[in-house]
Amino acid sequence: MDALDFGPATRTVAELVAAVRDDQLRGHTPCPAYVTADLLDHLGGLCLAFTAAARKTALPGAGADPSGDGSRLEDGWRDRLGTALGGLADAWDDPAAYDGFTQAGPVQLPAEVAALVALNEVVVHGWDLARATGQDYDPDAAAIVACTGFAANFEPPADADATGLFGPPVPVPDDAPALHRLLGLTGRDPAWTGSTA
Repeated sequence: MDALDFGPATRTVAELVAAVRDDQLRGHTPCPAYVTADLLDHLGGLCLAFTAAARKTALPGAGADPSGDGSRLEDGWRDRLGTALGGLADAWDDPAAYDGFTQAGPVQLPAEVAALVALNEVVVHGWDLARATGQDYDPDAAAIVACTGFAANFEPPADADATGLFGPPVPVPDDAPALHRLLGLTGRDPAWTGSTA
């Protein structure tokens, strides 16, 4: 597998992070269990986990899933997350990152699959963050294609209470924009507005 270019996706999401206002941190997101602050904390946790996965190094507490607790956001979290997103892109720019197996949180998986999981997390959670904070979102087209191919290969859960990488798929028209098709595959309604709790 050729190295994926995380740079455009991570830069786009870093710009979204930098523009989040403090008064938006308690707002709803397309992730039902997360308010915006929780989503940001989760984004930071997944950056650390998948940077370590690319480098095949262990993190302290490596058995845990990326966090999602907004109460842990510290002063300077915007800069920290921007740096973490850049570090994620740099780590997966190394062809050696794709060799063999690696560990991401509690899961061992082929390194090339870990790369696709990581890119998908960045692209889809970027949409979640943009939607939650009323920002425009125009992710990298090549990243959308890679993530859609990845997401389409997973057996979706049968119901909303099931656990797994994605929620139950949301039907979208065949002629929908590419991003909307990816969102539907990952259990998101592209029309989500946050107007309901």
